[in-house]
This record gives sequence, C-alpha cells and structure tokens, in this order.
Amino acid sequence: MVAIGLPVNTSSTVLAGRAATSSIAASARAAQADWVATPVSERLKIIRRYRDLVIKNSDFLMDLLQAEAGKARWAAQEEVIDLMANANYYARVSADLLKPHTVQGLLPAIGKTTVCYQPKGVVGVISPWNYPMTLTASDAVPALIAGNAVVVKPDSQTPYCGLACAELLYQAGLPRALYAIVPGPGNIVGTAIVDHCDYLMFTGSSQTGSHLAEHAGRRLIGFSAELGGKNAMIVTRGANLDKVAKAATRACFSNAGQLCISIERIYVEKDIADEFTRKFGDAVRAMKLGTAYDYSADMGSLISEGQLKTVIAHVEDAKAKGAKVIAGGKPRPDIGPLFYEPTVLAEVTPEMECAAAETFGPLASIYPVSDVDEAVQRANDTEYGLNASVWAGSTAEGEKIAARLRSGTVNVNEGYAFAWGSLSAPMGGMGLSGVGRRHGAEGLLKYTEPQTIATARVLNLDPPPGVPATLWQKSLLPIVRLVMNLPGRT
Repeated sequence: MVAIGLPVNTSSTVLAGRAATSSIAASARAAQADWVATPVSERLKIIRRYRDLVIKNSDFLMDLLQAEAGKARWAAQEEVIDLMANANYYARVSADLLKPHTVQGLLPAIGKTTVCYQPKGVVGVISPWNYPMTLTASDAVPALIAGNAVVVKPDSQTPYCGLACAELLYQAGLPRALYAIVPGPGNIVGTAIVDHCDYLMFTGSSQTGSHLAEHAGRRLIGFSAELGGKNAMIVTRGANLDKVAKAATRACFSNAGQLCISIERIYVEKDIADEFTRKFGDAVRAMKLGTAYDYSADMGSLISEGQLKTVIAHVEDAKAKGAKVIAGGKPRPDIGPLFYEPTVLAEVTPEMECAAAETFGPLASIYPVSDVDEAVQRANDTEYGLNASVWAGSTAEGEKIAARLRSGTVNVNEGYAFAWGSLSAPMGGMGLSGVGRRHGAEGLLKYTEPQTIATARVLNLDPPPGVPATLWQKSLLPIVRLVMNLPGRT
C-alpha cells in the first residue's frame, strides 16, 4: 500500500436509498425466522470460525484500517485485537447467558417459573468512522448470537472496514441476508433502519444520539448508545509522574484523539503540576507522526478536513484567549494533509471553547487543582460521563477516588484500555455520554426480550374442589404470609 497521509476517499462506494434499505431489512427479517431456530451451539461455531478468520487476516485488516481511517499501525492493531477478544468472549459465555433458568415463583413446589430470552428480531447498528470495525462487528456479534438479524449503516467515510468484517462473517458460515451492511447518507439509510428495526445500537455524537432516541421512542423500540465525552484524568501527588506522562500520551492521543474514551482534561495537584507538565510536554514532543504501514509512528492522521478544522479552531481560540501551548499546536501538512501535532495546553479558562466542548482530536489541557476534592468536583462538572482515569500514590487511594467520579468507566493506573478490555464488565456512559451498555451480560441480553413462563403444576388460585370460595379467599392471605417466611424466600 502507498502511504499518502490521507484516509482513502470512499465517495465512489455504491450507496443505498430508502427503498433499498427497506428491502434489505425485510430480507433480514425473513432470514431471522430461520436463524432463531438454529441452536445457540451452532451459532457459536460460526462466531468461533469468524474469530479465527480475524486472526488469520489481521494484517489485511490493519492495512485497511490505516488506509481508510488514517490510523497509526498500533492503533489499528488495537482495533483488530478487540475484534478477536470480543468474538472469543461471547463465544465462551453466551450459551450460559442465554440458557433458560428457573427463578422463585409464587408458590414453591406447586408451581415453576422460568425466564427465557427471545431475540428482538432485527437489530439496527449505526456505527461511526473512528473505530469502524470494533464499533460495527463487535456490536453485531452478540446480537447475532442472541438470534437476531443485523442491519448496519457504516459511516460513509469508512464503509470498507465494515464490509471487510462482514465478508469474514460470511466466510465463517453466516447467512448473507442475516447480516447486511448498507452504506449511505444517515438521513436516508439511518432513518430507514430505525423505521424497520426492533432495536437500535448507535455510536456517535450526543446530538445525533438524542435525535435517534426520539425516533426510536416514537416507535417504542429499545435503544442503546455510546455518545460523546469530555473525559478527565486525575493525577495526585503520590503518583509516579514518569509513568503517568508516558501513559497519558496514549490516553490522550490514541487514534489522534479520535476516541470516545480518550482523555481531554487532566487535573493535577498544584504542588506537582509544574513537574508533570514538563514531563508530559517532553513525552508529547517526542511522539512520532507518520503514515507508514509499520509500527514506527505513534500517531496517525485525522479522518477529515472537518475534524482538522475543529482542532485548529479549538487551539486558536484558546491561544487567542490566553492559553499557553506546552506542546504541539500546529498542523503538519508536511507529513500529510490532515495531520495535526499532538497538543497540550495550560492556563485554559472556562470561556475557551476547548474547556467544555469535546474536541475529538489531539488536544489535551492541564488544570492545576488544590486537592483531590477539587479534582473530583471539576472532573464531574460536565454533562458527559463516559470514561475517566486516576493516578494516585496507591491502588487503594486510586480506587477510592474512582468511586467518586460520575463516569461509566474509570481506569486506575491506566487511561482507557483496562476498562474497555474488561469484556465481562459493562461499558457505557452516564449523562449525555450514552444510554445502556455494551460488553458483559448486558451487551448480549439487551438484544433479547426476557420472557417469563410460569406454570401451575398442581393447582392454581381458583378454590380447590369442595372448598367454598369464601373460605378459600380468607385462607389466601395466611398462605401467602407463610410462603413469604419460608427458608430461602426473598
């Protein structure tokens, strides 16, 4: 592949319209009727084969991510690793999670209550450009395992990444009609998907998520979303600043900062702020930008001219209002047309655009604070609540601080990867950062309808033969009170 420093232009991709999307959704619904009859064990065999194909084709997938999304090689690898791990996790746990199980019923011994999980039907996935494989295929895999068909609208800037993962699923044995990738404009294809699906998973901006939630709400269908963030890091005086400075470069600038869970605000106790700022600035200035299809670059390109303009606007606004540039602060057209230096600002004040608005680019700001209480208060002073990072003198101190943060995930001694990679745990946001969760049991069962089957095996609540109705009714309350107090009842 040629290293051009500019994500591949995918404008020639054949785009679907509303009628085509409706037809594709209808075909998916027809295919789902057969898929739901396929045993879970057989579905999981396909997912395991898909996992193995991802491993076999990992170099190609990384090449494609670099070409289409402009990522550095290691950032592309991060995404491919997630594809493998996500498929492996759900292949391992889904059979048990989806298995019908008995629960406490109304009357023990004479009745039985079972909870089953029925698929929603057709799941719509509207995925973003920043992690176009992970946030497409890894959201679709649990939906498919649960017995659903899936219709995906990939972002128009990165359709080939989603199509590549779909092809691997087909090669693994998944029926083509069951999993459809439908490129096209969001206001046409996205709207049509919401009109025809039984559940919607969306990753993107809070503004678009709010609009889609309203649309889904009018149809009374389930909705899950991971949205924007203005994620904070807290560094206390006991932290190892060399370690923090190094890790913060990845936490802030992975995929050129185009990561929903990347850090944009860093709160540092005042008596270590100067030292941290110096160490972090040195680490950022040492980062290498590049376009090569190897691991030589620390950071790649922005995705589009629009993203570049946003970063430039935020930095220039902050500089004009008195912010100090610690590192970076300039576009790098000598490397590629959409490159911008990883940038660190200090002395950022509330009236600056980057203080509260999500940049979604290679920009982080350092804020000295008097103590941990102020750091927590300021970290929580946002409408968002997606991810946070805490670095302290001890693990216990870090975990104590983490529990005070209003954030869906908090990493202690790490920026984002430990929480994201903990696939058994739910992942999602609070506030404007999202609704619902991916990963863990929640990430699978949200694509199902829990069904309660309660069976009266001996008698029901009608009077037994020969017992007068009045006597039976008087006896019910004492019977219920007795049952409530039996051992093991909750």
